[in-house]
Amino acid sequence: MTRATTLRRGAAAVVLAAALLVSGCTGDSESTPTSSGSDSSMFTNPVVRTDAPDPQAIRVGDTWYLFHTNSGGRNVPVLTSANLVDWAEAGDALPALPDWADAGKTWAPEAIQLAPDRFLLYYTVAGRESGRQCVGRAVASAPQGPYRDDSTGPLICQADLGGAIDASPFRDTDGSLWLLWKNDGNAIGVDTWLWSQRLSDDGLTLVGEPTKLLKQTEPWEGTLIEGPFFHRQDGRLLLFFAANAYDRAEYAEGYAVCESPTGPCVKAAENPILKSTDAASGPGHASMVVKDGRTWLLYHAWPPGQEGSTDPGRQVWLDEVTWVDGKPVVKGPTASPQPRP
Repeated sequence: MTRATTLRRGAAAVVLAAALLVSGCTGDSESTPTSSGSDSSMFTNPVVRTDAPDPQAIRVGDTWYLFHTNSGGRNVPVLTSANLVDWAEAGDALPALPDWADAGKTWAPEAIQLAPDRFLLYYTVAGRESGRQCVGRAVASAPQGPYRDDSTGPLICQADLGGAIDASPFRDTDGSLWLLWKNDGNAIGVDTWLWSQRLSDDGLTLVGEPTKLLKQTEPWEGTLIEGPFFHRQDGRLLLFFAANAYDRAEYAEGYAVCESPTGPCVKAAENPILKSTDAASGPGHASMVVKDGRTWLLYHAWPPGQEGSTDPGRQVWLDEVTWVDGKPVVKGPTASPQPRP
């Protein structure tokens, strides 16, 4: 090989390396920016391109923390972002499970901040004694964890109703704390109810009696509803939920209007408000965030035609919610560039 040939090949290698760096080919798909082209004011879905089901995010300071169902050997994966679009892995928020739980089915975690140095994480986990999915709670002094569950048993289990999953904490405008969840009735062929119950001020125990809010009743819902969360908009309390089988294109998102955290709740006539398109399949199990006065929905969805696949799995999508006569209108699922939050 001549010296000239060596120099030409070396120069080509430098050019290729520079091109890869500019294009973002870092090998870490979760931390790769999702902006469209060279316009940093735009982004394109999905914002997390690896398997990250059941996403929920909270903001602490200038950072967003996103939690999702177990993947990659982590019980509760946590991601961080400054802008809701570019996410980076931040480890396992719940590296150790309590003694009463088994690993492998740690689902749908959601966090809430109760004080500057106190964070509660509610999560679904396999209860060893019941053989069903149950809800646990864990505490941390920082939003990313590590969270620790020092309990001697589940917070909620409802084994005779199929188990308990999809817990979601909510602080109402009067300061009261509430927990929503679903009994996993579809696991044993019974109704799936969404429940609510008051939480103690420290978030560690339930107060009073649980209340049934909603169950599957509409054709689009199939045999189940799940993934509930509350959101107040202009004083009205809205209960969002997903419905149908998670691994089918029919999976979708709807909502109801509630008089209080204990109901009664009435489902919206325009449901579902988020459903499959050519851009994404089976969108649902969402959470809602507000940034600079704009409302956004974080949710998971499959690439079209890949429902139930593990590669890439359920990715995270971000789409804006507008309010028309007090009703939420979701602009999604989208596949085209849109302005960043």
